[in-house]
Amino acid sequence: VTNNSILDAPLSDICISTSAAPTYLPAHYFKNQDREGNEREFDLIDGGVAANNPTLLANSEVTKQVFKENPDFFPIKPMDYGRFLVISIGTGTGKSRHNFNAKKASKWGLVGWLFNNGATPLLHAYGEASADIVDFHNSVVFEALHSEAKYLRIQDDTLSGVLSSLAVATPENLENLVKVGEGLLKKPVSRVNMDTGHYQTVENGGTNMVALQRFAKLLSDERKLRESKFIKNESG
Repeated sequence: VTNNSILDAPLSDICISTSAAPTYLPAHYFKNQDREGNEREFDLIDGGVAANNPTLLANSEVTKQVFKENPDFFPIKPMDYGRFLVISIGTGTGKSRHNFNAKKASKWGLVGWLFNNGATPLLHAYGEASADIVDFHNSVVFEALHSEAKYLRIQDDTLSGVLSSLAVATPENLENLVKVGEGLLKKPVSRVNMDTGHYQTVENGGTNMVALQRFAKLLSDERKLRESKFIKNESG
């Protein structure tokens, strides 16, 4: 955004656009101007269609900044994931319930793939596959670099009923989702099993709350370090 002000759009437009999941909410259109007054039109839908789990995009953005020798980043190699610190928080899924199987899906037509007992199998398949492959990729990479502790994925894949629905925004359901999130903090750190695709507890990994506190301390220390460097450069 700093180098391309045309992308510095109002937060309201960004939120509406990223919520515009097909079949649930309408696509969003808006205009924005850069510092020179040049105008650009945006026709957007939910980015989850392409990147339901944006963690890989975040990694790529850091890599790009390192490659450009951004002074905010300690001199490292662009692909040195072992120096990255990644927190990935999912929005919950009900995939462990095995809602659909080949026997059922083989009989679906267009309507069946779009509407099935209150769910949208086509969107779920694309969305969950996209999110899972990113988590799988990160898990493999960080494990290969012996840096598993620097990648924290918090996800609940056991949601059921309306809790796993994208379309139920009643006060009661939202309050129940908050309780699910609070419960996740108390659960042990888990990672995806490379063979089953399900999450399993990390031995001696502590709880998600403890892990987040550890990450927060690391991030706080990094911020203080950057601020001290900035002050030193300004005074020098």
